[in-house]
Amino acid sequence: MRRVIIITDGDYIAQRAVEEVARLVGGRCISLSAGNPTPLTGEQMVTLIKQTPYDPVLVMFDDNGNYGLGKGEKAIRYVAKHPDIQVIGAIAVASNTRWVRGTQVEYSVNKEGVIVNEAVDKAGTDHQELQHRIYGDTVDILASCNIPNIIGIGDIGKMDGRDHVRRGCPITRKAVEWILERSEIIDGK
Repeated sequence: MRRVIIITDGDYIAQRAVEEVARLVGGRCISLSAGNPTPLTGEQMVTLIKQTPYDPVLVMFDDNGNYGLGKGEKAIRYVAKHPDIQVIGAIAVASNTRWVRGTQVEYSVNKEGVIVNEAVDKAGTDHQELQHRIYGDTVDILASCNIPNIIGIGDIGKMDGRDHVRRGCPITRKAVEWILERSEIIDGK
């Protein structure tokens, strides 16, 4: 059974960051899952996940800001409920989307790379007034999928250059490592 981390962002910058973090933690990234919106169905993603030689497998999902249940969220639901896939966590990426319910998080990684007990916005700034909710265009589905270990984060690969691939994407890496620690999977074992 493949162990998967869901990431609710899939633009080109996020793709480069997620690929780099997968390499750094000894996992795999499904690069074909990147796109804005998600170009693959849940069924196609499961096929690719099952073909990876080892885990954790980092998979990107994106709705491109579309209203309602978009392609990314439909694919998340399919992957999360598949019997051959174990979703060990999700990185809920904040965006400036206004008409979403958001998802509840206990922890986030802020733009300083610090794990905080609150939510963050797209810039990675932590805010108590967000009341532990990450607002993004592909995060609403997470709660209904019973995914453990959900952590909030700002815009992957960005956050004023602090999560840039040249720096090793330290904020995204911290979020992935947080999920791995809670899942007792270290270095892809």
